Amino acid sequence: MPAYSASRNLVFIGMPGSGKSTVGVLVAKRLGLGFIDTDLLIQQAEGRTLQEIVDQDGYLALRQVEERVLLELQGSGDVISTGGSAVYSERAMDHLRQAGTVVFLDIPLSVVRERIGDYSLRGISRRPGQSLEALYDERFALYSRYADLTVPGQGLTQEAVCQLVIDGLRV
Repeated sequence: MPAYSASRNLVFIGMPGSGKSTVGVLVAKRLGLGFIDTDLLIQQAEGRTLQEIVDQDGYLALRQVEERVLLELQGSGDVISTGGSAVYSERAMDHLRQAGTVVFLDIPLSVVRERIGDYSLRGISRRPGQSLEALYDERFALYSRYADLTVPGQGLTQEAVCQLVIDGLRV
């Protein structure tokens, strides 16, 4: 992993419910960095929620909008919380990796289920009829592929995960 400096971004990837936004804010505060939630940028750009995009235009439309928003990100010194499907775009992930260190917040499927409840209401980009288990397996391989740092989150408080992220960075 390249050495981390405050001039680089920290890019959080992981399943919905893994803590990307919550832990991301904590890490940003501790390191004195900015914070960007790309799900919010997508909603602002489209003028509707992620779930509305999926319902009205389909999951692939959400992935296309997400890719566009990620490719438009510029700057440094930010913690970036990506949507769970960011890893489907190789172009976007290559762009994010050029200026950042990618942190995979890894939680098991059982914790995903516990944290997100009814995933059909979360604006999750998945094929029609795709089970949460199949989605998890598919994405886990992609998260592992792009991660510079993998941080486990099961059984830990958000503060503890924050500390593991900071400890895992080669400063």
